[in-house]
Amino acid sequence: MRIISGFLKARRFTVPKNFPSRPTTNFAKEGLFNILGNRIDLFDLKILDLCAGTGNITFEFISRQAGEITAVDSHPNCLRYIQKNAIDLGINDLVTTVKEDIIKFVQRTDQKFDLIFTDPPYGYPHYEELIRVIFQRELLTEDGLLIVEHSRDTKLEHLPQFEFCRTFGNVYFSFFKVQV
Repeated sequence: MRIISGFLKARRFTVPKNFPSRPTTNFAKEGLFNILGNRIDLFDLKILDLCAGTGNITFEFISRQAGEITAVDSHPNCLRYIQKNAIDLGINDLVTTVKEDIIKFVQRTDQKFDLIFTDPPYGYPHYEELIRVIFQRELLTEDGLLIVEHSRDTKLEHLPQFEFCRTFGNVYFSFFKVQV
């Protein structure tokens, strides 16, 4: 796992064996950030990373000076890994970690976010519930964007806020926006 661009560019991380999550591939991550760079200004946003896992996406956003990140995961090993790397990189003041189930987090938070990224384990049975709660609770700002990473077996294009989907190898990113 490596940081692709920004002030932390080329920093590499080794994910421990038997780690409870898998990082987004560098190929997919590069494709995602190319799309984002062409669609929105990535500077000084309030970002939520659900199922943050290794912190791969969190650290990429921070490297690009995208703003404050709240990283949520239910696995304490994931959060310890993110916190350790944030301290090692000197960016721990930009990352807030929360140990909680992602559905419970979006049901209780009163924060609004410019961008929400979520990468639950492939085969996650609650994609639609998660997306529904995010939009029902109005957790995105007016121009906010929700990005869901998933496998080809997950179909989300029937949901009302769906915008488009992009594929990078076996990684799928579905994009959702507030409907006005």
